Amino acid sequence: MDIPRLHPDTIDLVKQRVDIVDLISEHIVLRKQGKDFVGLCPFHDDKSPSFSVSPSKQFYYCFSCGAGGNGIKFLMELNKRSFADVVLDLAKRYQVPVKTLEPQQRQELQRQISLREQLYEVLALTARFYEHALHQSQGEQALLYLRNDRHLTDATIQQFQLGYAPSGWQTLYGYLVEQKRYPVELVEQAGLIIPRQGERGYYDRFRHRLMIPIHDLQGRVIGFGGRALGDEQPKYLNSPETELFDKGKTLFALDKARTTIAKQDQAIVVEGYFDVIALHTAGITNAVASLGTALSLAQVRQLLRYTESKQVVLNFDADAAGTKAAERAIGEVADLAYKGEVQLRVLNIPDGKDPDEFLKIHTPDEYQALIEQAPLWLDWQIQQTLFKADLSQADQFQQATQEIVQLLGQLPNATLRTHYIHTCAELLSQGNARLTVQLESDLRTQVRGQRWHGRSQKWQRPGDRSLLEESEAQLLRLYLHLPETRLLIRESLEERDLDFSLSHHRFLWQQILYLEESRIGNQRLEVALNSQSPTPSPQPLDLISQLQDHCAEFPDKAAFVYELFQLDEKTRRDIVRAPLVIRASIASIERVMCEKRRRHFLDLWKQTDCRENAELSLYYQQQIYAENQRIAELDQQQRQTTLEDIAQLPWAGEYYATLRSSNE
Repeated sequence: MDIPRLHPDTIDLVKQRVDIVDLISEHIVLRKQGKDFVGLCPFHDDKSPSFSVSPSKQFYYCFSCGAGGNGIKFLMELNKRSFADVVLDLAKRYQVPVKTLEPQQRQELQRQISLREQLYEVLALTARFYEHALHQSQGEQALLYLRNDRHLTDATIQQFQLGYAPSGWQTLYGYLVEQKRYPVELVEQAGLIIPRQGERGYYDRFRHRLMIPIHDLQGRVIGFGGRALGDEQPKYLNSPETELFDKGKTLFALDKARTTIAKQDQAIVVEGYFDVIALHTAGITNAVASLGTALSLAQVRQLLRYTESKQVVLNFDADAAGTKAAERAIGEVADLAYKGEVQLRVLNIPDGKDPDEFLKIHTPDEYQALIEQAPLWLDWQIQQTLFKADLSQADQFQQATQEIVQLLGQLPNATLRTHYIHTCAELLSQGNARLTVQLESDLRTQVRGQRWHGRSQKWQRPGDRSLLEESEAQLLRLYLHLPETRLLIRESLEERDLDFSLSHHRFLWQQILYLEESRIGNQRLEVALNSQSPTPSPQPLDLISQLQDHCAEFPDKAAFVYELFQLDEKTRRDIVRAPLVIRASIASIERVMCEKRRRHFLDLWKQTDCRENAELSLYYQQQIYAENQRIAELDQQQRQTTLEDIAQLPWAGEYYATLRSSNE
């Protein structure tokens, strides 16, 4: 339907009725600050609250990105909807009569608005019908189940509007269509009855089931979940998709949980209706559930509106089905999780219990303690990978390693990758210190290969090796001869996600890491054995002498690195200007890597048919562009480094003074 032009009276009335604080607080967390409210801006990547809402002015403004306007503008920008769409929705919400400038369109517009209102009405009446049936003789089995099996109080049963669908084929149909005179098409559109196949008539969708109403954020019934009381299948049956109900975008009990989610800055997602009800009964009211499907990205985004820290805890069953559901949920939000836009944790309750079972024999405080100890999603996935593998078997060890590499390869933060690579190397080595160092190096290489293709020599040009040879040698020589540069070099390599490409340099770096790790382990042991004695300040490790002894075990490889243990006139100058040399060497190594990636993606792009696979072609173009941009940045850094290097020469001051005077 074409949206008609709205009458100015309708627009003015909507603006008058809208409360901007209530409206915006449904989408982001707002906190009182003086006479206004503040929160994180939804229109840019806001790290600290820069978004202000003024109740007195009915106006919002972001001091960071400049977004601002009234409630209508907020919904238009947030949901990318037209002005008329937003006003119509708000008119329905605040019961504002809708007038249009074209009288002929009013009837169709009112029909569209009326349909949704009638659906809300028939669903609310149905919920009351089911509630009433629960307390009749026919609902006795369902009521006893709730009280005896689920241990629910009458107050909880009433709070969640639990009910019972009678076993007859047309009980609800008779009540709504024949008694209340609702059009049969309307009741069908509400998802409550189903047309008989091959014959006239309808029958009730829900029969002899315990009924759980599903509400929207305004607390209106939009659908139902029905639990079988016998052996009927499926055990749980949900309403179909309707004008009001989209199960992929709806979370059970979010209308009851969102205030606590905002207050506690955390949301708990469980699998079942009764897990939510049990948690709310126990006073843990920040819990919601997905509706029989994998947790979707849209559902997670709903939760993120109410928590500043973006904390979401998945508490699914610990059985195979629950583990698979958790993995599917993680897959849905993996992009957000890797970027840190959701702080996702996964809780598996011991002994495979679900929250409902756990709370029958444990206290809410014990459950809360489990929530606080829940591992981050990545730690949980690593645990799952190692749990199902026998690391003493070569094939399973290799499979586990590959799965871990795939997980870590998607981490965008270099420091975080380094942390997990080290942790996983320790877990895979099972306490073998020397193996840990080797595994850490191997994992780092594989993770880098997972992050981008084209690491092989195929993408390297003859000049690249000379540049790498010089740059890597400079870094290693400084590391050996100037202990105060070691931290800077390690941090620079980790920050840029770089490694030594040439095999003899990589060999030397692995030996350095092994010696340093061994020293740290020995120091910890000494502290443990002499805990009463003051710990002496650690002295810089004499790497050169230890490496000479250590590398003697590998004469073929050591022959290529012995020259790094000595200094000549040129390398002594490098020592003097160490910070500049480190910066230039790191930039050179990264530039070679960027060039290799660019060549690789350019080759893939040339091989791709842009008409048949436009998305893949666009992806390759974006990667090529990104590498070109980074190369330009590195070239600019190199030019700056060169100028700083020249400025340190003895004649530089006089030269620049002459240059300035000539320009003047």
